[in-house]
Amino acid sequence: MNLHRASGQWRLGLTLTLITAACWATLPIALKLVLQSLDPITLTWFRFLVAALVTGAWLGFRGRLGGYRALTGRGWTMLLVAALMLVGNYVFYLLGVQHTTPANAQLLIQLAPLLMALGGIWVFGERFRAAQWLGLALLVAGMALFFADQLAASAKAPGYVLGSALVIVGAIVWALYALLQKQLLVRLGSMQILLFIYVFASLALLPFAHPSQLLRLDGLHWALLAYCAFNTIGAYGAFAEALAHWEASRVSAILATTPLLCIAAATAVHALWPQWLAPERITPLGWFGAGLVVAGSAAVSLLNARRPANKPAPSNA
Repeated sequence: MNLHRASGQWRLGLTLTLITAACWATLPIALKLVLQSLDPITLTWFRFLVAALVTGAWLGFRGRLGGYRALTGRGWTMLLVAALMLVGNYVFYLLGVQHTTPANAQLLIQLAPLLMALGGIWVFGERFRAAQWLGLALLVAGMALFFADQLAASAKAPGYVLGSALVIVGAIVWALYALLQKQLLVRLGSMQILLFIYVFASLALLPFAHPSQLLRLDGLHWALLAYCAFNTIGAYGAFAEALAHWEASRVSAILATTPLLCIAAATAVHALWPQWLAPERITPLGWFGAGLVVAGSAAVSLLNARRPANKPAPSNA
């Protein structure tokens, strides 16, 4: 089986990864507010529906709706499993974020890029230098310290443990989705893969959604819902293209800084509209852990491994 190789355009991959991180950092804040008026399944269904319509229209305009006939039976199986994994990630994460703060949810979901990094090394043969392994160790230690700080402050909150467990499950299934998508890039473009997933998710969740709830939204919650929906397109479109141009382990390292961006965004929202969102409570131990996460991410992503003598084959994305 041919394994996918990154195109080598690391600057483009880095830019796309930063866009993804910014989208994901602000998403849990918007989700937390929209959940005041919508149930998790209906919210998830609407996001996938909008993503399917916009992505389908874009691919249709460019004449790229075909290409699925290139898939073998194994390819179709991988595409279906990838769709199931991404649907699971959306649902489990959203159920979990109901019981945690945006920063806590973003910290726990960082297990996903860590698992993706290890999967990239194991499945795709990506290699780390010694300094990069040290960076990964710092990143894990920082996450552990930050989580310990937040757990001490929130352990008495009702449903906190359940919410944390749901987010962790969401992280596991996301890592599986990401690795499957990277391999599917051998046969399909990234947006074609995502279109299938969006359409599949819209149809699968429709029987469990309550579209009538949308009629009861006010202007503010409609604006937040629209942001959540288009965030899906921007984040996963950028993420998919980043995987086409940069190694999965490098992408995952940059995405590990998302909790810090989320903390900054949550702090800004609370400062401007304190009635919307409770403040994040972080002790010096938590900030130290956050600093380790940044340092570890920088070490893993910027200390690029030495290139092999043969240039990697360009992707088909």
